Amino acid sequence: MKRRQLLALLGAACAVRPLAARAQQALPTVGFLSTGAPDIAARYLNAWRRALGDTGFVEGRNVAVEYRWAEGKYERAPALAIDLVGRKVAVINTTSGPAALAAKAATTTIPIVFSGLDDPQALGLVESLSRPGGNLTGVALSFDSLAEKRLQLLHELVPTAARIGFLINPENGNAARLKANIAAAAAALGLDVITLTASKPEELEPAFAARRERGIDAILVGEDAFFNVARQRLMELAARHALPVMYFLRHFAVEGGLISYSTSFDDMAYQAGVYVGRILKGARPADLPVVQPTKFELVINLKTAQALGLTVPQSILARADEVIE
Repeated sequence: MKRRQLLALLGAACAVRPLAARAQQALPTVGFLSTGAPDIAARYLNAWRRALGDTGFVEGRNVAVEYRWAEGKYERAPALAIDLVGRKVAVINTTSGPAALAAKAATTTIPIVFSGLDDPQALGLVESLSRPGGNLTGVALSFDSLAEKRLQLLHELVPTAARIGFLINPENGNAARLKANIAAAAAALGLDVITLTASKPEELEPAFAARRERGIDAILVGEDAFFNVARQRLMELAARHALPVMYFLRHFAVEGGLISYSTSFDDMAYQAGVYVGRILKGARPADLPVVQPTKFELVINLKTAQALGLTVPQSILARADEVIE
């Protein structure tokens, strides 16, 4: 090859590289803020990415995603939100109440799509469900009614359990409200509810150990990212203490827990992904009504029930979306 031709090719290559780099930098970026951990988010992310694809966005092709994980430590969320804002992301997707509140505190201009939280209006995230107002919208959950439903199912599964332990994370902003709602539901069923608290791994063992002195016959676990991260430890303690436990997400029962009842998180994640895609196309959060859940999942693990000496009523089996045998 002649020297002149070689220099021309090298010049062309040098020109292409900066153009490619600029093209990559020009991709709109979504900030993904979770108070959970990557190992428990795979299913959520699959549905979320599918929704992005259905709205025309494929990660790595025409949209980039910056992931931030608090791994059950709520105190990390504000710094992670500020970091995403500093990176000038186009929109932030959050997966819990603490994450949404942290994102809201970090920016009043970047659109935020929340999921995995109850009553965004009560949390001050939106003006109303139909007209969110500012820079936030998303998918709400019916935690209040779900908690009551879980208590009813647990009572149906273990009718001899007169005293129920309600395990909550006191650092969760919904803790007091959940406690009050469960107390009302328990009174209607003639049950006695004892509040158990844990916000750190080392506090889980004492919470379960207290069941003996307090005469607790079964436990209902309140919705919380920390409990999700610590789910294996929770299920180990439930097995060791031979306690029937009702959980708040499908994968607890799939992985060995007794029973779970929840909103379909696949559906929730998909709806959140659709809103992220619509905002990337120019929609304003203020114009997108908050989506409310329509799909729910009841999962029962028969192996765990048998190990606990429980006979699952046909009424529960008939309603179950999934039975683990």
